[in-house]
Amino acid sequence: MAGERMRGSRQSAPPSPGAAFHDGLQWDQIDWTNAYRNVRRLQARIVKATKEGRRSKARVLQRLLTRSFSGKVLAVRRVTANRGKRTPGVDGETWITPARKAAAIHELRQHGYRTKPLRRVYIEKRNKKLRPLGIPAMKDRAMQALYLLALSPIAETTGDENSYGFRPERSTADAIEQCFTLLAKKGSPQWILEGDIKSCFDRISHNWLLTHVPMEQSVLRKWLKAGFMDESVFYPTEEGTPQGGVASPVLANMALDGLQQALREHFPKLPTGSTLHRVNMVRYADDFIVTGDSKEVLEDEVRPLLEQFLGERGLQLSSEKTAITHIEAGFDFLGQTVRKYKGKLLIKPSKEARCAFLLKVREVIKDNKAIAAGALVRFLNPLIRGWVLYHRHVVSSKTFAFVDHAIWKALWRWARRRHPNKNLGWVRAKYFPAHRGRQWVFTGQVTKANGKKQALRIFFATSVTVRRHISVRGAANPFDPEWTAYFKARRARKRKDAFCDKLRFANRPRPQQRADRVETPSLGAVVEA
Repeated sequence: MAGERMRGSRQSAPPSPGAAFHDGLQWDQIDWTNAYRNVRRLQARIVKATKEGRRSKARVLQRLLTRSFSGKVLAVRRVTANRGKRTPGVDGETWITPARKAAAIHELRQHGYRTKPLRRVYIEKRNKKLRPLGIPAMKDRAMQALYLLALSPIAETTGDENSYGFRPERSTADAIEQCFTLLAKKGSPQWILEGDIKSCFDRISHNWLLTHVPMEQSVLRKWLKAGFMDESVFYPTEEGTPQGGVASPVLANMALDGLQQALREHFPKLPTGSTLHRVNMVRYADDFIVTGDSKEVLEDEVRPLLEQFLGERGLQLSSEKTAITHIEAGFDFLGQTVRKYKGKLLIKPSKEARCAFLLKVREVIKDNKAIAAGALVRFLNPLIRGWVLYHRHVVSSKTFAFVDHAIWKALWRWARRRHPNKNLGWVRAKYFPAHRGRQWVFTGQVTKANGKKQALRIFFATSVTVRRHISVRGAANPFDPEWTAYFKARRARKRKDAFCDKLRFANRPRPQQRADRVETPSLGAVVEA
């Protein structure tokens, strides 16, 4: 009867969480709302069992979820709806059509499951070194997504409160705000250990993961020992969890969870609410900082504790990137510079992040010398908007003004190069008209799908309001029903802020300011630039 209901109308209810399904399933007839509700119900029960210390009960619920119809359809949906959906593994297979997606649900079975080697690809890092990525086959991705539905509730329940990387409802903005909370006061710690783990994903001990990660060991072992193919040559994997896998971030996080508790046991809380030697931690994935009231405490007590904790997991600190810094000298963390100026803490976009962004913008402009102005705006606007929204929660107004001016200069050189025989006034009138009170707005025309022309204008960094971010509570768990109202309120506040920003962008643009606070450039100033 369950399968019959699924083959019926879209409004009909899907099978119960653990029910079987049939080959006649239609992908476009799945009731996603009920599937999501079934999975959330099981995840909430896993959280409750974990909080009560009932590990056997949690394992039973995990097994039920990984064999449920609802879990399997959501797993297939996840790997066929993300940005990597068209990226094949070693078998060259992708799941694009609805019929193939429906068939894939039936293939997600534990009995007889065998992993395929990962396809090795390389991406370039900022330092020009190559970072290896492992691309699993579609079926392996779906199996990881399925087991992740059952593993994530436990990872969120047992995770460190001040850990923010690769966790739902948490972001880099939360980590930066926690840095401000720990370091802004007059009596805050003055010394910071900047920690970075050397090749974290590639060196995690398989034995530690198999012993401590609460999931079916047989499946986890197959993922870890799958190996990879590089230029048609097979290489076995004896350590690490490959970057590129769906489950890899959660496995790495679970390996590092417990670091905050280890520090708390060695540096307990005092009656005043602070900790001994004011030792606290903020972590985002494998990047973290530890605060302390003296350099000696961090060097002689904290660092050996960190090395021991990581050594048990097959990891070690990177000697190149790990340093101990005074707060008045400042340090870079997640693209921001955290530093005290005469006792006042200011967090700004780092010089390295700003230069890397402007270099990328200039490369886009340089690589598109012959493209139409409207098409160039289409390339640049998502790039500018994404960078600005990332840095909008810190002290970034002057940086945004500097970025706007640097982009304007690059676009002016682009426009002058296209028309070397035209005077400056003609170039300005063609590419930099005024718009809603703002002068020198780089503008281009694009053709819409209906054939009509539309004007596209460059996005200004200074049009974004700098807004203080409200950090997520450390104990908040998105899988726990007790926190449902809290996360609902946070999402409502984010929607309200986004709506206000949309109105502001549309109706109240601010006049462009040059970085040196000079008024809108005249033609004479353009000649000097």
